[in-house]
Order: sequence, then structure tokens, then C-alpha cells
Amino acid sequence: MPSQDTRTLLQSAVPTAAAGAIVAVVTGVVAGGKGALGAVVGTAVVIAFMGLGMFVLQRTAKSLPQLFQAMGLMLYVAQLLLLLIFMGLFKDTTLFNPKTFALALVVATIAWMASQARAHMKAKILYVEPDSAQNDKPEKSGSST
Repeated sequence: MPSQDTRTLLQSAVPTAAAGAIVAVVTGVVAGGKGALGAVVGTAVVIAFMGLGMFVLQRTAKSLPQLFQAMGLMLYVAQLLLLLIFMGLFKDTTLFNPKTFALALVVATIAWMASQARAHMKAKILYVEPDSAQNDKPEKSGSST
């Protein structure tokens, strides 16, 4: 992963982990150990899903740039559906508190999206990549008459 992609990933994962830690502490106090475990699992699921999605999207952008926007929209819909399915599968679990799990999923997803949007706004990414081979010869412009 190039350094810009890694930087964006870190700028998204760290605030998400911090938000998840806050939710884990609060739910640990309110709902006990199972509540904190649910929040930790929920935060880990969001970081894994969103991080993998970002990796797939960056690979698509480099290999098939014409599909970038469509792939991004499809990827976010797929991620949210997978998170919804994941919540449905674990709604009756006794391993951890499912309500704190769901709360952590929502809070971590919002934190990830907000921090990713902030990272992209602050990134200094070139819109056009300069090509030195084409810049050596000036092109003729205007009419030749």
C-alpha cells in the first residue's frame, strides 16, 4: 500500500479505535464485562470491514480507474449490508452483550466515515499526474494560417 493510502488508513483507524475504546469503557461501566467485550468486538469488526474495503477500493482505483466511483458506491452498500447481517447473526449471542455490540458498530462506523472524510479533505493529492516525456515537446496551439 503506498504511503498516502497507509496514512489515510491510519487517519481513519486510529480515531475509530479511540471511539470504540470510549464506547467500551462506557458500556463496561453500564453493562459490565460482556458489554465491554461487545463494544470491542463491534469496533474490531468495523475496523476490519472498512479497512479491507479501503484496500479493495485503492486496488480498483489503480487497476480500473473507470470503475472507481461505481465500485466505491457498491462497496459502501455491501459493507453496510454485511454489518447489518453481522448484527443479525449475533443478536441472540450470550458471548457478549448484543446491544453494546450494535452500539459500537454504529459509533465506530460513523467515526470511520467522518475521519475518512477528514483525511481525504486534508490530503494533498494531485489531480493530474505530470508526464515529463510529453512536456519536452511543446504542442502547437491556435490556427496554422
